Amino acid sequence: MTDKKYVYDFTEGAASMKNLLGGKGANVAEMTNLGMPVPQGFTITTEACTQYYDDGETISDAIRAEIMEHLVRLEALLGKKFGDAENPLLVSVRSGARASMPGMMDTILNLGINETVVETLIRKSGNPRWAWDSYRRFIQMYSDVVMEVGKSYFEKLIDKMKEARGVTQDVELTADDLKELAEQFKAVYKDKIGEDFPSDPIDQMFGAIKAVFRSWNNPRAIYYRRMNDIPGDWGTAVNVQSMVFGNLGDTSGTGVAFSRNPSTGEKGLFGEFLMNAQGEDVVAGIRTPETIDQLRDENPAVYNQFVDIVAKLEGHYRDMQDMEFTIEDGKLYMLQTRNGKRTAAAAFRIASDLVDEGRITENEAVAMIDPKQIDALLHPQFDTAALKAAKPIGKGLPASPGAATGQVVFTAEVATEWTVKQGKAVILVRLETSPEDIEGMHHAQGILTARGGMTSHAAVVARGMGTCCVAGLGDIRFGADEKSFTLGGAEFKEGDWISLDGSTGNVYGQQIATVPAEIGGDFGRIMGWADAVRTMKVRTNADTPHDAQQARSFGAEGIGLCRTEHMFFEPDRIAAIREMIVSDTVEQREAALAKLLPMQRGDFEGIYEAMEGYPVTVRLLDPPLHEFLPTDEGDIEALAADMGIAVQALKGKIASLHEFNPMMGHRGCRLDVTYPEIGVMQTQAIIEAAINVQKRHPEWTVVPEIMIPLVGEVKELAYVKHIITATADKIIAESGVELKYLVGTMIEIPRAALTADAIAGEAAFFSFGTNDLTQMTFGFSRDDAGNFLDAYYEKKIFENDPFAKLDQTGVGKLVEMAAKLGRGANPDLHLGICGEHGGDPSSVEFCYRTGLDYVSCSPFRVPIARLAAAQAALR
Repeated sequence: MTDKKYVYDFTEGAASMKNLLGGKGANVAEMTNLGMPVPQGFTITTEACTQYYDDGETISDAIRAEIMEHLVRLEALLGKKFGDAENPLLVSVRSGARASMPGMMDTILNLGINETVVETLIRKSGNPRWAWDSYRRFIQMYSDVVMEVGKSYFEKLIDKMKEARGVTQDVELTADDLKELAEQFKAVYKDKIGEDFPSDPIDQMFGAIKAVFRSWNNPRAIYYRRMNDIPGDWGTAVNVQSMVFGNLGDTSGTGVAFSRNPSTGEKGLFGEFLMNAQGEDVVAGIRTPETIDQLRDENPAVYNQFVDIVAKLEGHYRDMQDMEFTIEDGKLYMLQTRNGKRTAAAAFRIASDLVDEGRITENEAVAMIDPKQIDALLHPQFDTAALKAAKPIGKGLPASPGAATGQVVFTAEVATEWTVKQGKAVILVRLETSPEDIEGMHHAQGILTARGGMTSHAAVVARGMGTCCVAGLGDIRFGADEKSFTLGGAEFKEGDWISLDGSTGNVYGQQIATVPAEIGGDFGRIMGWADAVRTMKVRTNADTPHDAQQARSFGAEGIGLCRTEHMFFEPDRIAAIREMIVSDTVEQREAALAKLLPMQRGDFEGIYEAMEGYPVTVRLLDPPLHEFLPTDEGDIEALAADMGIAVQALKGKIASLHEFNPMMGHRGCRLDVTYPEIGVMQTQAIIEAAINVQKRHPEWTVVPEIMIPLVGEVKELAYVKHIITATADKIIAESGVELKYLVGTMIEIPRAALTADAIAGEAAFFSFGTNDLTQMTFGFSRDDAGNFLDAYYEKKIFENDPFAKLDQTGVGKLVEMAAKLGRGANPDLHLGICGEHGGDPSSVEFCYRTGLDYVSCSPFRVPIARLAAAQAALR
């Protein structure tokens, strides 16, 4: 037997014990310590939950005995006993993890009641309606929450009873009606479960405790943990609390309140209450609650007491509080308090106001905001009322945040035509996107794909553009004509309206009104405080001057990844890149590249201008060449005519470029090894653009950083670096302009990380390309992993998508190793990250701990990374 303590009375806990007692248990204990009117009880710890799973989902005899010991103490404290005919004890059972988790087990009220107890309650209170109401509520809650008998069975019986009695409100049902309902409820339970409803309070209590523990691993909870970086081994606590009754009559009630408005952040009491009700009535919407200020008229003494308690709690916790309370026969009881959930706008206003009120410091204000919330500030959102009235028809991955509504189109060409020529709002719906869809993606309000994960092409490009995207919705079935799809039992054709929520992954089969993003002055103020404490730089991944300017407006301090391949898909240059690819001789390739040179140079000049002297890292051409080639018969014929070759010969050339595994094929630095003239042209464009901008802006210091992708062997790097330096040095010497440039590499192949000391001898910087590094370390295709990752979550093999949150155990070890080996060989080596992980808060903190100089992410995630980097420094 262990000496570990698994159960704590409320009088034994404190707010500082949140990891052990869960948020609810720790705060109820803290309110008890503050002398507030709290119904007493005890908390079964999070460690008891993990032990429950270690013991094969059973409560051990030792923990069971400890629970019984604390129950006896509670009975003695209150002078009541479970199931007693004279003074029966009733309790509530609530879950309470250390982090607030919607989707965990709902509360069970009135536990301990049975028909004998009902008769006692009637005798003692003279209120049979209250007693039978409490019993029927308990049967309904226990059946639904503990035994998973759907609540709809019971709601139908209530509606049938109200119809038979000619009433519309639950409160209009009589004691006899409620007694009859209790019998009907028990009959439903026996029909669905196959045994009588439990009448022993001890059996009821342990059934409820097990249900709380089980709920830690229900699908909703697992999904919520994955979305919010909550570890699966934390477990949940269970709170057993003596009941107080808001349904005793017109002098009793229950409510929920916030110390500040959770939507706007405005200071002042905000909430609702119902008289003659229990907790679930307030949120169920069956009766319309009253606003909290109306409690002043209902019971001034209780209202004033509550106002005093709210002020005391907010002052104590130094944050906005979300509180539940019950009034029993005119006496106020506090059931729980916690730091309240709030919108992104409210979070910044509350933090800013608390600083002005002298409650918290500027650093504490920076630390109290969840970086992920910033997404909601920067993207359009659905109108709240319109969204509430809509019902999702499907759910995919929330690949890029924001809200979008538009008419369905199935090709990038139609997306462009409808938006540019007809002024329509469109949603581009594709099986998956490819680089040639870039123009249509740019014009679309939102993007929906049936395939792909959080780092698929659609997701990465959409995040870079700030466009809403839902990816990997595998339930979509496309029609044979490829101009329709079915989802949620409905068919959608080109031109039909749908709406996407890129923050949740929900898809709606209708038009839903959106509201534009709003950024208030509090945002800029707190981000200024964040930048003051932040030591790690934040750059952006940007491929166009527009994206670069957007990122600068969000505070980016340079470009960590400029992908040159995205520039080639513009209509005026795709022909030249295709001509280069299918050329047979160096001379033909050079002629095609000469057409691209001025275009590339112009692109880079625009990006340097947008960044105003901040560093710009340009990655040389990376993707497999076949991605640029035409697949449409008409495009193939047009290219053949332009080049003066036979269509069949061109088709043969295209077929010869096919690869079985293109992501590990002829791409990255391998292109420059095979075709050095590509590296020459790109270096010429990068350096000439830098010289031109430096001449125009002598006040800036333009330092291009040329990044060689997919290096796995130091000799590869040395070979391509020689091409770059020979070309660059010649151009600089001929220009007469002093220009410094750097040559570095992406670390995205495991072998590069393992040999980083050798590679650092040839590189001025490393940029960790964690998208490919994750793909190659796990052996997963990032575009296909979504097909099986759900099974990994369900079977608890993975807790998170490794492409969304950096795998610090495996991939992270390679990053740490490469950083240490690289800096050991080259102390001046600059280190950064340019994979999508650069905008994930937990990954940003890892980068800070590892000693990276900067993180780089898509423009709309720059503020997230800035705040996360500041919080990492504060921690």
